[in-house]
Amino acid sequence: MRGLAEDPAPYQGAEPGEDQPDPAQPLSAGREVIARAVKTLPAGPGVYRMTNRHGEALYVGKARSLKKRVASYAQLGKLPYRLLRMVAETAKLEVIATHTEAEALLLESNLIKRHMPRYNVLLRDDKSFPYILITGDHPFPQVTKHRGAHERDGDYFGPFASAGAVNRTITALEKAFLLRSCSDAVFSARTRPCLMHQIKRCAAPCVDLVSREDYRDLVDQTRAFLTGRSHDIQETLSSEMRNASERLDFEAAAVTRDRLRALAHIQSRQDVNVEGLDDADVIAAHQDAGHTCVQVFFFRAGRNYGNRAYFPSHDRQLDVTQVLDAFVAQFYDNKPAPRLILLSHSLAERDLIAEALSQREGRKVTLLAPQRGAKRKLVESALMNAREALARRLAESGNQRQLLDGLAEALGLEAPPDRIEVYDNSHIQGANAYGAMIVAGPEGFVKAAYRKFRIKGAQARDARDAGPAGDAPAPASPGRAGYTAGDDYAMMREVLTRRFTRIVKEDPERDSDEWPDLILIDGGRGQLAVAQEVLADLGLTDVAVAAIAKGPDRNAGRERIYLPGQSPKMLAARDPCLYFLQRLRDEAHRFAIGTHRSGRSKSRLRSSLDEISGIGAKRKRALLHHFGSAQAVARAGLADLEAVAGISRVVARRIYDHFHGGP
Repeated sequence: MRGLAEDPAPYQGAEPGEDQPDPAQPLSAGREVIARAVKTLPAGPGVYRMTNRHGEALYVGKARSLKKRVASYAQLGKLPYRLLRMVAETAKLEVIATHTEAEALLLESNLIKRHMPRYNVLLRDDKSFPYILITGDHPFPQVTKHRGAHERDGDYFGPFASAGAVNRTITALEKAFLLRSCSDAVFSARTRPCLMHQIKRCAAPCVDLVSREDYRDLVDQTRAFLTGRSHDIQETLSSEMRNASERLDFEAAAVTRDRLRALAHIQSRQDVNVEGLDDADVIAAHQDAGHTCVQVFFFRAGRNYGNRAYFPSHDRQLDVTQVLDAFVAQFYDNKPAPRLILLSHSLAERDLIAEALSQREGRKVTLLAPQRGAKRKLVESALMNAREALARRLAESGNQRQLLDGLAEALGLEAPPDRIEVYDNSHIQGANAYGAMIVAGPEGFVKAAYRKFRIKGAQARDARDAGPAGDAPAPASPGRAGYTAGDDYAMMREVLTRRFTRIVKEDPERDSDEWPDLILIDGGRGQLAVAQEVLADLGLTDVAVAAIAKGPDRNAGRERIYLPGQSPKMLAARDPCLYFLQRLRDEAHRFAIGTHRSGRSKSRLRSSLDEISGIGAKRKRALLHHFGSAQAVARAGLADLEAVAGISRVVARRIYDHFHGGP
């Protein structure tokens, strides 16, 4: 099948007249739309799409016979309540004819993921899986993590369930096979072995410490290991270690021994000894309280590449097999299917899905719901993980709502907050000052909504302290131009002013869900007063605000809560609301410190080279490409500096003197 990236020209059924039915009208309006469309529908396979009067997709389905399937929606007495609501909203129906039902299934999955119709089972899976790539476009191949289309020449291994699983595996491969992980640009600029070689995780092909033929052998061994021939590699390395020992070359024997240990470490964590299991996905679903969790485990070349939990959106009336049917079809819409897919439940459309996936992959794909044996044990393990993940999610969701209710009561709010914004600052005596905002709601922390603020008033002060070499001062915080180091009140004033000035400008009618119901400040009465001043200046007098300060001796459990116009209050030491407030404050603190450390690291990297007269962006880039880091530039000799393109003898001497105390 072709053209799934674009909507094929639809075969449109009969449309309603000028007066399109309103969703609030009786069922007869939607039924009439469907009945008129049925008269012109083909009897063959295809996909149909129902939309409302606003053009929004309500439902996408596939059928062996479009005419029969769509006609069933006009028989209102046989439809469940969910579909009755859908029919009532239907204002238009479009169909796309296909050659086979399998082709229709592939198209249906594609359209569901593209249009996200509210009455379908929806898998929100917008991230591609990471792979390990051994590049094939360089004489000395690189081992690296890769996401996205497989356009670069090389060998791809995966998918892995997470970036963490890929990173751990690459680290183990570096120890076992000594392949380089640096980019081609860094590789070409090296003049001496890097730290990775010193810690025995790279053979240093960049400086010819390994021949091209020997490095090619390491690459071949890596490919063999990743394709399941690990025992052959172990035997080869064991033989090499014995031969080195017999030659009394104990250093080479020790290197080979370390490689064998790294291989054994990978195998102990990843190998799965199940007969007939090579490349397979294990998919298990558990349903409770109208919610479903689907766990997917990835096995490639007999190794466990990790697992991921999914929580598809669906109507509560659908049973677990119906949800799993839709999940499997959508899951493989944008990713390759392995030869074997093990399922916790037998699917109603198992044969059709297998046919469609086989047709797309160009090889046989088998769907199996094992009932006994080693494969069933794998499914049971995935099912247990699905059960536990769903229990955690339901508990967190229920507890979160209870905590929000309790927080509203403790702080005297009119209603439980749906969006809480927590603010904190981090700096060292005013330097590299950053503000942080975290967001929490009924579903827990909303990390996509987190924001960081590089405090501009502190930048202005840092620039003045730096003297002529510093950058031009940035705009200071409102009302406190270039405030003194460590002025937490001014920093908080700047962060809150920038945040709320922007949202007032972008959404003056307050229609979006980005307005907080509660602002929580990490601090005491002074920080609370600053927040009140900022909000008052912007005319925002109806947003609840509170501050939480550590108790005497900064003891957790004795926090004081400051509210406008009230004496500070303390919650009971074991009050769940107190634990909740501590979690919010600690998360804001963690995010602020992480932001500060990252900014401080970048600042150090900039300042060490930016302080040298005559080093602009171009020369700085040349130095970093040549040496790999500012620290390496600082350690470089005069001759090494002169060898960098664009660095003259005079400039090289200036750089050398800067780092070595010259005139």
